[in-house]
Amino acid sequence: MSKSYILAIDQGTTSSRAMLYNARLQVIGRGQFEFKQYFPVNGYVEHDPEEIWQTTLKACRQALADANVQAQDVAAIGITNQRETSIVWDRKTGKAIYRAIVWQDRRTAETCRQLQHDGHEAWVQERTGLLLDPYFSATKVAWILDHVPGSRARAENGELAFGTIDCFLLWRLTNGQVHATDATNASRTQLMDLRSRKWDLELCELFRVPQSLLPEIRDNASDYGYTDANWFGVEIPITAMIGDQQGALVGQACLQPGQIKSTYGTGCFALVNTGEHLVKSEHRLLTTLGYQLDDQPTYALEGSIFMAGAIVQWLRDKLGIIQTAAETERLAEGVPCDQSELLIPAFTGLGAPYWDPDARAAIFGMTRDTGKKQLAAAALRSVALQTRDLLQAMIEDGQAIETLKVDGGMTDNGWFMQALADITGYRVLRADTAEITARGAAFLAGLHVGLFEQLHDLQQLCRSKGTFTAEITSKDRDKLYQRWLAAVAKVR
Repeated sequence: MSKSYILAIDQGTTSSRAMLYNARLQVIGRGQFEFKQYFPVNGYVEHDPEEIWQTTLKACRQALADANVQAQDVAAIGITNQRETSIVWDRKTGKAIYRAIVWQDRRTAETCRQLQHDGHEAWVQERTGLLLDPYFSATKVAWILDHVPGSRARAENGELAFGTIDCFLLWRLTNGQVHATDATNASRTQLMDLRSRKWDLELCELFRVPQSLLPEIRDNASDYGYTDANWFGVEIPITAMIGDQQGALVGQACLQPGQIKSTYGTGCFALVNTGEHLVKSEHRLLTTLGYQLDDQPTYALEGSIFMAGAIVQWLRDKLGIIQTAAETERLAEGVPCDQSELLIPAFTGLGAPYWDPDARAAIFGMTRDTGKKQLAAAALRSVALQTRDLLQAMIEDGQAIETLKVDGGMTDNGWFMQALADITGYRVLRADTAEITARGAAFLAGLHVGLFEQLHDLQQLCRSKGTFTAEITSKDRDKLYQRWLAAVAKVR
């Protein structure tokens, strides 16, 4: 093909990124811009949709300029995104009627408790694979309609549109021509039936979300329209969209049942491929869609941790004990695994397998010797301990795990990688790039336009960058984990 480049948009929780790939799936250009986080009330987390759009557009243009590639040479665009974050906008103007409510936001915790109290959780889990928690989109959308005057009536009249970030960006890129989402993002709204992969009328009624708001659901590799020529000077086909964690599952080539990846970004998300089998978790994991191609679903079990890299941000921005995330590796060196300090990072509640929105963070075991080094080590270890929570639940749900594939910004930290191997007891394979999520989206986009022949071509394009194995005994590992479980119980 004369057009041999793929532009991947990775719209994340703290920044908007774009990567330009060649036909060998190598990054040749990058763009990235951070944007502001809004915390108007305790437990609220919001983003400005306009800032998300502008930083995304700038990142795309920067990636093209960085590679010195013209837009007319781009074969396709793939989009991957922070999931569950919800936007409602005016169909005529494209302007959001309220800020984006972020996946971390906890404002609808009481709504979820009431739905649990009314006995709806088992039915919702059976239909969607998800538990009742503020994490998901449905209660966020209802909150916007209940709190923006006149918006519920406008929604009923078909004047408004809802979408997760992928859907909003698609709307803007196509200048309002396409209102669509992909099956993985739709599966995280709590409004889609996981078996039919269609919007569910009964779920919409339960969560009080008018169906007129909802986008069309498509495969992960599909025709999503073309960018408006105003943005890049030419029209570029958009041929893939996928939620970020599913993008990483594809990007790590976890294409066979039992293969697992764990991504360490703002949060941590571990997904294990369960193939065509929809596995219901008995240990409060989420059943979700791994990916969907040619209308055929591949399912996964997911464990979600709300605070991973965000803990390091807390050390930097709130405690001021580091200036850059990289400093934690040097600080933590030499702090033994039996350190007395133990951090429970429940800053926005606890995710899987606890799902406790009211839990709050705490540090146990501080002494007069506690300082920057001990806090840095405790912060990094808390992510490894949360990962063990997820793997333990997966094993108890019948999944056989041999190797843990990892990616994300935190995996650049060698000390953390060793702690992860020590605490989980598994062989840990670090991906050859931190941009696995974007790689998954880029591959799917290229697959749809013929740059790649089949899904399994991805296996030849994926490599690891370092293997880590446990250096502590199973006895020490289990002792540390029992301390963790006891401390978690105290903050719930």
